[in-house]
Amino acid sequence: MIWRIVPVSYWAVVALIRLCTFLYAKGPDVKGRENVPKTGGAILVSNHLNNADPCILPGALNRRLVIMAKKEMFRWPIISLLFRLIGSFPVDRQGADLAAIREAQAVVHDGNLLLMFPEGTRSKDRKMHQGFAGTALVAYRTGAPIVPIAITGTEHLKWPLLFFRPFMGPRVTITFGKPFYPPKVERITTAAARTATDDIMRRVAELLPESFRGEYAAAVAQHALVDVAREAGRV
Repeated sequence: MIWRIVPVSYWAVVALIRLCTFLYAKGPDVKGRENVPKTGGAILVSNHLNNADPCILPGALNRRLVIMAKKEMFRWPIISLLFRLIGSFPVDRQGADLAAIREAQAVVHDGNLLLMFPEGTRSKDRKMHQGFAGTALVAYRTGAPIVPIAITGTEHLKWPLLFFRPFMGPRVTITFGKPFYPPKVERITTAAARTATDDIMRRVAELLPESFRGEYAAAVAQHALVDVAREAGRV
């Protein structure tokens, strides 16, 4: 649980992140930062377009963010060092990594912000793909609120070319949605976790441009129709 002992190095790395973002990406343009709880544990969930996403997002907040990142990133020399300095922890995407889920729960129970990418890997076509149920399980087991995040622009960041083109990077936009809780259930079942995961992913998709919504475009459209019908019934 290295995230419990690295607060000083965390803010040093965040300062470096903000400098690199200033040099190599326009922005980020951050919207809805007030939706992130100022105290207490919460789960932040984001779409995933580039390996830079977990590096850029901590710089958008003034609260410490603990990241669950794919274990492969802990094998890359420089990235691995930075991730360890900010107290991130790895997850094995090839199966149900129960140790990582327990670690995630501990992060939230300790009153920290936890960042998760439910898709498990970056999208190579910019569109959202089906999310894994780990986020829903952590939410149910901790009772913590979930904050959806949409990030765009990082799909245009090209490694390592970007380091040779300062001030010519893409515009990066980060949008934080309103916090919510998964649907109440009497018992956490596979079906309940799947339903909650779909709800989480839809809320992320709602914050994205339509062309990025992928598998959740239909769910966003259907939910919008329900909202319209509900509003019409109030007239």
